[in-house]
Amino acid sequence: MIRAVFFDWYNTLAQYEPPREQLQSQALQEFGINASPRELERGLMIADRNYFEESARSPIRERSPEEQGMIYIQYQKTLLSEVGVNVPEELILKIMDRLQQLYGGLTFAIFDDVLSTLKELKKQNFTTGLLTNLPSGIDSICENLGVKPYLDFIVTSAEAGADKPNPAIFRLALERAGVKSTEAVHIGDQYHLDVIGARGVGINTILLDRFDFYPDVNDCPRIQSLTELAEYLQ
Repeated sequence: MIRAVFFDWYNTLAQYEPPREQLQSQALQEFGINASPRELERGLMIADRNYFEESARSPIRERSPEEQGMIYIQYQKTLLSEVGVNVPEELILKIMDRLQQLYGGLTFAIFDDVLSTLKELKKQNFTTGLLTNLPSGIDSICENLGVKPYLDFIVTSAEAGADKPNPAIFRLALERAGVKSTEAVHIGDQYHLDVIGARGVGINTILLDRFDFYPDVNDCPRIQSLTELAEYLQ
């Protein structure tokens, strides 16, 4: 019987506002590269997946500035290759500088299905938790977005001393929830970080694939909206 429901943050409960694909498109257009926000969506998802999996091997924020720079350059190369664009590295650096300026105003916005889902879970007396690789600041973000009253706890990578998919962050969530692994389910958008990570400690998993990025995944439930969650919590 499921007693606790854990959620990932980015692309599960919230996304950036303005959307990153919009800012990426703006930056590219300023350098003469025409790619619409819609065209950039898949490239961002692929670049994100590669970035998160690389960070899972060794946290990127703990690496040298030189190595971090190489990873961010590769991120842009991956993204651009998905829209058929190949540009010199010096131009990529200029694009990155412009993106850093544009990203300075980024905030978060929750998806339309989040509050209704969390409210319903609380009505049904599920314990709810948030597991995020964001090292800090998430408490105030959740408070400002109206999410925090519906969460029993938040576990960050800084508290756990490890990023997802490391077992430590999932074990800390189980401890906070006071449940066995078989009594919890974790919902997230990254197959390697969320599904493989949670499954590694025996937690049930659901892949939230809002953008139909994982059509071939069939070893766990795959949903495209949190409104589909109820049928898996019986």
